[in-house]
Amino acid sequence: MPAPTIVEKLVEQFDRNKNYYLKDYNETQLRREFIDKLFGREGLGWDIDNKDGVAPQNREVIHEASIKVAGATKAPDYGFRLGKETKFYLETKKPAVNINTDSEPAYQIRRYGWSAKLPLSILTNFKEIAVYDCRIKPKSTDNASTARIELIPYTELYNRWDELAEIFSREAVWKGGFDQYAESTKKKRGTSEVDEEFLKEIEKWRGLLAKNIALRNPDLTVNELNFCVQRTIDRLLFLRMCEDRGSEEYEQLRRALEKEGNYRGLLELFQLADDRYNSGLFHFKKERGMVSEPDDLTPKIEIDAEVLKEIIFGLYYPKSPYQFSVLSAHTLGSVYEQFLGKVIRLTAGHRAVIEDKPEVKKAGGAYYTPKYIVNYIINNTVEKLIDKKTPKQISKLKVLDPACGSGSFLLGAYEKLLDCHLDWYSKHSPEKHQKEVFKGKNDDWCLTLEEKKRILKNNIYGVDIDSQAVEVAKLNLLLKLLEGEHFDPQKRLRGERVLPDLANNLKCGNSLIGPDFYFGQKTLLDENEARRINVFDWEKEFPFKFDAVIGNPPYVRIQRIGHKEADYVFKSYECPTSKTDLSLVFLEKSLRLCSENGLISFICTSQWLSTDYGKKLRGNLSDGRLLEIVDFGSLPVFKKANTYPAIFTLAPRPTVKKLAYKLIQNKNQLNLDEITKSSVKSIPIQNLSDEPWNLGKFDLISYLKEKNIPWEPLNKYGKAYIGALTGMDAAFVIKASKAKEEHLENELLFPYAYRGAEVKRYSEVKPKSVVIYPYTDGDNGSPCLVEEAELKKEYPNIYDYLLNYKENLKKRRDSRKLYASGKDWYRYLRPGSFQYIYPEKLIIKGIDNKSTVGLLDKNTIFNGANCPGLIFSKNHKYSLYYFLGVINSSVLSYFLRSVCPAKLGGYTRFNAKNISNVPIRIIDFSNSIEKQDHDKLVSLVSRMLELQKSLGKIKTSYEKNVIKRRIQSTDDEINHLVYELYGLSKKEIELVEESIK
Repeated sequence: MPAPTIVEKLVEQFDRNKNYYLKDYNETQLRREFIDKLFGREGLGWDIDNKDGVAPQNREVIHEASIKVAGATKAPDYGFRLGKETKFYLETKKPAVNINTDSEPAYQIRRYGWSAKLPLSILTNFKEIAVYDCRIKPKSTDNASTARIELIPYTELYNRWDELAEIFSREAVWKGGFDQYAESTKKKRGTSEVDEEFLKEIEKWRGLLAKNIALRNPDLTVNELNFCVQRTIDRLLFLRMCEDRGSEEYEQLRRALEKEGNYRGLLELFQLADDRYNSGLFHFKKERGMVSEPDDLTPKIEIDAEVLKEIIFGLYYPKSPYQFSVLSAHTLGSVYEQFLGKVIRLTAGHRAVIEDKPEVKKAGGAYYTPKYIVNYIINNTVEKLIDKKTPKQISKLKVLDPACGSGSFLLGAYEKLLDCHLDWYSKHSPEKHQKEVFKGKNDDWCLTLEEKKRILKNNIYGVDIDSQAVEVAKLNLLLKLLEGEHFDPQKRLRGERVLPDLANNLKCGNSLIGPDFYFGQKTLLDENEARRINVFDWEKEFPFKFDAVIGNPPYVRIQRIGHKEADYVFKSYECPTSKTDLSLVFLEKSLRLCSENGLISFICTSQWLSTDYGKKLRGNLSDGRLLEIVDFGSLPVFKKANTYPAIFTLAPRPTVKKLAYKLIQNKNQLNLDEITKSSVKSIPIQNLSDEPWNLGKFDLISYLKEKNIPWEPLNKYGKAYIGALTGMDAAFVIKASKAKEEHLENELLFPYAYRGAEVKRYSEVKPKSVVIYPYTDGDNGSPCLVEEAELKKEYPNIYDYLLNYKENLKKRRDSRKLYASGKDWYRYLRPGSFQYIYPEKLIIKGIDNKSTVGLLDKNTIFNGANCPGLIFSKNHKYSLYYFLGVINSSVLSYFLRSVCPAKLGGYTRFNAKNISNVPIRIIDFSNSIEKQDHDKLVSLVSRMLELQKSLGKIKTSYEKNVIKRRIQSTDDEINHLVYELYGLSKKEIELVEESIK
């Protein structure tokens, strides 16, 4: 379910005043201003203040419930009940209390819950919400994280609302969601994911090293500091993993540190590794054949021994909980993907501070691709391309990830190539291929180190804009290369080099922006800006095409990148529009990078299938180049990410006449086996165009055409409109009661419908807010802005009210440009038209799980960005109620859900453009039967409107239930009639009703 409006308001309020709350705010204030609202009717749905007026013993929320703990009476702040059974406690602390690390509050809430035999309870200071498993006996020595099964920072509350609401909302408790979750967590007590814990570990290392290196090396720049810290961590981790895997001597890191007692001893070990591995990771002197520049920085820095001891000694048993021999490269990649989301910044005093990278913060975090997704993409590209080929043929294959990150897809491709090579050699006289394979343990054939190096160098390529990510990708691939390799002192004595230099394979740069970015630039970019943009010359760096282009490109709206980069993208690519996602640009770029017989497969947003910004890409890919779509809808493929992902597999030239479409609908299908065997729908490419694609569902338009049922798009009779956009609702929108108190002049005030919660099916919408509309009616309803002098003279109260917002109003921008900085500072972003204001109209709730359409009275303004308005001409015989009934029906609700952009939790964004194209069944008014159907539908809608009015007036629950049953019965009649009008058979009706449940 989407987070309610109150959540966003509370988060914004807390964020805005955080410094005050963290300093001078007590628990009572927190409960009243935040917790009561968060858990109350507008939030999680509980009757916090007993507004229903039930008897005290029947209240669903008990404040300061009394229980006995250790013989003394203590009281949790809230007890939440189902009937008379307490389900969970909620304890609050003032925001200044650090509930993440302070063990005392945790101990307190756990004692409460444990003594009362509750499975779960909550501790919060609003800054964070902690959920505890109270079935574990609390100990005073426990730390704050013991038995904690969820920790939600307030900054993630809006996006992670489902995690809280599906367990602790009133609805969830009543429907059994709380009990189901409590039951499912019984076996998870005391557990913690290794990648989460290891991420914390290396983040601690980064903090220690960053602060110490910055302190001891005051001449370092911020980029040099980031390099030194990252490279030190990579080297330590690489060598430690090699120790547990047998390719380095155990405890050599510890001994190296103890030998000199400082960083010098460690540096000697790193320099020995340079002699052994021949890798950019350890590269301190120039050598023939090495492309990358040697590192002459880290040998010159100082690091305190105490810092290194804390890190290195913690890497060994018994202090370390990690067994590095089985810590997989994929786990390491997952950790690093999150780790690379932060960067070190230097303060004016040269003090190191760790913070989120701006691009990662804007994207809502860094997300590692699950292994089953990687494997599916690899199986449908690399595996197909190498099927039945010899190693010699495969050696020509080139695999690219143009946004490689920490290397998950390159690692998956490399693993597939290693497996296929070993399989081929094993089946083709392996004893004849002694340079490629050898007999290992248990007489199993194994690839030689040289063969694994050859495959890596020949076949694997990657690019990323983040230099640290490139180095981590190299590290992951090198660790994979060394799997199964063991320490051989004789090889070291012979000076044999183990690792390849991957500088020619993995490179740092901006895959989307080439060197022509600088053409025509009037001014040179400064060094930092040039480094950030990081142009990449594909023809120079990789003067060839790639056979498989794979990956998970960044999901970033183009509005979030720099203006110059955005301008370049618009100029250099065909598909982007003003609101495009960069992952679409990667799709277009991949078509240019791929060889004629190659394959492309990305997991990226599926929103372009139905949105305006996907129009050009849909048109371009409707020619047979798009081979397969695996659509995950709103399923949680990525943890904590609000995405609508799909896997798209393409060819660089038209290849198929039918598109293969898979729709993954259940969480239990989120694995390789289920995705692979899921059913496929074949869609003829002639059915595809640049219009929104209705895939995998019952196609109403095609059905109507096939059955010769007459219809026309709604825009033949009217249109859905955006209406008026103020550009700053805070200045123009005001509660009607408040406007009256301020004595604002009525002539420039209109009721304002902009809140989806006010729109109900078959109801007259009565907005509680008004909007200041500083315009007069011009020709044909065009709005004319009231001159400032006239506004001040004729409407002085409104003028004075707007003056309070003048400076902020002048700063408003549209497409980067200031549009109200002059004398028209109080103008609207989009004033709409008086022709949208005067008539009676329909209004549809912008985000819902079905079409929810109500009536909006005359002389009312609406904001179509939230709630589109439907205005009809008078050049037809249809009643407005006919349109109201048809659009509210299950048939058109289904249609709109299939063509409008999907939202999380089964919701849909009903936008004006798609609404304007809904198919309206044509009525032949000369045909008495059809006219009778029209009039019957109008009559049923009239009844629904009256029933909804009656429902709002009735007080008793019995009478309300009677009315609700009549409403349901009438709604069923309307749906049945519309099914008949649109000619749906029993089969199609079942599809529609199953889909909209």
